[in-house]
Amino acid sequence: MTPFRNETIPPAGPKELWAWCLYDFANSSFTTLIITVAYSVYFIQVVARDLGGAMAERVWFWGYAISMLVVALLSPPLGALADARAIKRPLLIGSTLLCVACTALLAFVEHGDVWLGLLLVGLANITFELGFLFCSAFLVEITTPATMGRISGYGWGLGYAGGLLSLGLAYPFISGGFAEDNLPLYRLSFAVTAAFFLVASLPTLLWLRERATPQPSAAGASAWRDTFARLSATAQALTRHRDLLWFLIAYLIYTDAINTVIVASAIFANKVLDFSPGDLIIYFLITQVTAGLGAVGFGLLADRIGSTRTISLTLLIWIGVVGAASVVQTPAQFYAIGLVAGAVLGANQATSRALIGRFVPPGKQGELFGFFTVTGKFAAVIGPVVYGEVTAWTGSQRWAVLSMAAFFIVGLLIFQRVNETRGVAAAEHA
Repeated sequence: MTPFRNETIPPAGPKELWAWCLYDFANSSFTTLIITVAYSVYFIQVVARDLGGAMAERVWFWGYAISMLVVALLSPPLGALADARAIKRPLLIGSTLLCVACTALLAFVEHGDVWLGLLLVGLANITFELGFLFCSAFLVEITTPATMGRISGYGWGLGYAGGLLSLGLAYPFISGGFAEDNLPLYRLSFAVTAAFFLVASLPTLLWLRERATPQPSAAGASAWRDTFARLSATAQALTRHRDLLWFLIAYLIYTDAINTVIVASAIFANKVLDFSPGDLIIYFLITQVTAGLGAVGFGLLADRIGSTRTISLTLLIWIGVVGAASVVQTPAQFYAIGLVAGAVLGANQATSRALIGRFVPPGKQGELFGFFTVTGKFAAVIGPVVYGEVTAWTGSQRWAVLSMAAFFIVGLLIFQRVNETRGVAAAEHA
């Protein structure tokens, strides 16, 4: 019997596995339209227009970074609390509903509402990331080590399908751009995004079952005191799981660049290559297809050759992608680069999530996915700030894009210290 697992609940069947995967399908609408394609450009071009282009970009990247810092601080204690009290499901439901509400309220953000626009998107992003954490922590409960890679890949693949569909639904609202008479329609796309997220996540919120059981706590300890005691013990235990520790360090560095590319890609295309909102929608419609195929294809590959080899391959491709993006001259070239970037984006994210699942000891899902999340989010604090500052100092986003290659190279070198077989054995022994 696995510790802290309710053995009276049968293993997850196809219905529940699809319900878990559909959360990626649902929440991709937020990252695609709010963080990447629509709201980020709207904030810079309309909401913060009076600040000037460079300052508006700087404010956006700093605001995004601060929201990720909050996520980084909240993820470990909330993940540990979810484990200790077996409350991943209610926390998932609550964070999802809060994200949907804040996203819908973005429809009321107009020209000049800089602080309101930052506050709402910051709250939406924080609750989005927490929802992703709680849902990811279920992966260990509903799969086996032999199927973890492909199920994670199916989730990411469905996620990009969700991004594709949400982009298609938003296109009529966004394609008119920032003309004054189209702005009400453009803002309505944010409410459409919220509705899509809510409806598509209902199977997850209704069908995903909690298999964990509450863990024993120290006598007389409050929930939060016990949670931080568990976190301290887990942090100390990380030193005995060297492969997990090296993976988290490498992930911190390479996902820094990935997160920054996601946040900056639409802004880069708009400012450097003069893409219109309609052009951006078409671009991301195309890249969503390759991202979904990459997530599924590389997920299957990870189960055959191992997650570490698969992740190393994606990082080598990423180095080439950012190098090519820094010298791109035409929209056609940018489209070609985006197709490759989409494929390795889905592949890397799906395989990284599967690898952390293989390294997680029983009963520590929420806690260690919390550490996994905090690692990625601290990276998301550093990367956008570096990107924004390099752009401000050099006056060119090309140098900012090229700076991301250094993160990929260092992350790849550190990642070579990770031994997947040894890391899995350590998790089983724990």
